[in-house]
Amino acid sequence: MTRDLRMLTVIGARPQFVKAAAVSRVIAAHNATAGGRRIDESLLHTGQHYDANMSEVFFTELGIPAPRHHLNVGSGSHGRQTGDILIGVERVIQAEKPDLVLVYGDTNSTLAGAMAAAKLHVPVAHVEAGLRSFNRAMPEEINRILTDAISDLLFCPSQTAMEHLSREGNARGVHLVGDVMYDSVLHHAQQSEAKSSIVRHLGLSAGEFALATLHRAENTDQPGRLQALLTTLSELPMPVILALHPRTRAAQKQAGPLPGGRLRVIEPQGYLDTLALIRAARMVLTDSGGMQKEAYWLGRPCVTLREETEWVELVDAGVNRLAGTSSERVLAGFEWANTLRMPAETTLYGDGHAARRIVELIVDHF
Repeated sequence: MTRDLRMLTVIGARPQFVKAAAVSRVIAAHNATAGGRRIDESLLHTGQHYDANMSEVFFTELGIPAPRHHLNVGSGSHGRQTGDILIGVERVIQAEKPDLVLVYGDTNSTLAGAMAAAKLHVPVAHVEAGLRSFNRAMPEEINRILTDAISDLLFCPSQTAMEHLSREGNARGVHLVGDVMYDSVLHHAQQSEAKSSIVRHLGLSAGEFALATLHRAENTDQPGRLQALLTTLSELPMPVILALHPRTRAAQKQAGPLPGGRLRVIEPQGYLDTLALIRAARMVLTDSGGMQKEAYWLGRPCVTLREETEWVELVDAGVNRLAGTSSERVLAGFEWANTLRMPAETTLYGDGHAARRIVELIVDHF
């Protein structure tokens, strides 16, 4: 009898929960079919996102299996957080002896999980490989480059990501699969529409507000920049709902009082409520990579509060505008988004079956 394929999945942040849910759902379906090699997936939650609104609610809503391991690393400097995760993942790998370690995205959890596996000679699979912002001042960019360099299976969401890896001389084990976040949006969009009451609860009218999020270090670690950006959002000619990331809230308290105006701060929301808010918003203003894509898939223009994006296809398609953080450019981005007619096509990142391709490729690899 063929032994089950043992796979350790390392996750620790909101976007990774969304991606892992899609793959875990396909793994369950794969295991339920007769014949073939089953996959014994063991989830390790690093605790990088430890706030209940950023973690537990996603497991509940998305139906993610309960993690077998929880490191509870919490916040801290990049070095300390990455080191704590590396130690914890190494310990679990030595105990479980997985055949494969699966990591997602570009967080400290991603890099630490990949490093622990590679040093113990366990194959690494990287979902969302090949992304590049070409800004090495971003911690996420360093995490992406290093993770791709030590991965054995690289699952790319777009042709652009494939080309980045090719230019870097990385062609072994590279596969174009599409974006697993699209799988999740397609799977949960109707559920969100039926179950979420967040728009009504907040007293909002569809199409008459903007939804904003902020969490990137370049926007939150400099108090003056953060306060100026919040002030700009408060002065836009439309109510702005800001779902305030715990990290940003802590930084904002150091930066100064929240501006008034049209800015309304709410707690981070679960996945279904987030989808409902995006769908009801006139536009999205964000520095989040995942929300740029969610806005596109749900038919909303996006103003990206950064100087670059990994998701260049959205900019090229004319549905995303890079606005940086200056008041003038953010206002110009707002005016652009407020008049934009979104295209009906939403297939820049595959057809919604990325997770199935990933599972098939993993099984074939072994």
